[in-house]
Amino acid sequence: MAKRERRTFTNEFKEQIVQLHASGKPRAEIIKEYELTPSAFDKWVRQHKTSGSFEEKDNRTPEQEELIKLRKENQRLAMENDILKQAALIMGRK
Repeated sequence: MAKRERRTFTNEFKEQIVQLHASGKPRAEIIKEYELTPSAFDKWVRQHKTSGSFEEKDNRTPEQEELIKLRKENQRLAMENDILKQAALIMGRK
């Protein structure tokens, strides 16, 4: 099977696809006609149902949001720790 080149779709296109499905057009027919992957189609329909948005940040669970926040905080603390280590080395030389 040949590898498919990655494509990007506008939010307007995604909205049209979801509306086609909502109006009763069969899933398989939409996927075939527009050469979509079933996973992309299902993701768009799910996102539209849950939040009405196709943006990843609008479709995160509270747990995913917390994980992102904690990772950022961990990165900030690691940087502060590195800075303090460097300062201790510099002060130790004097």
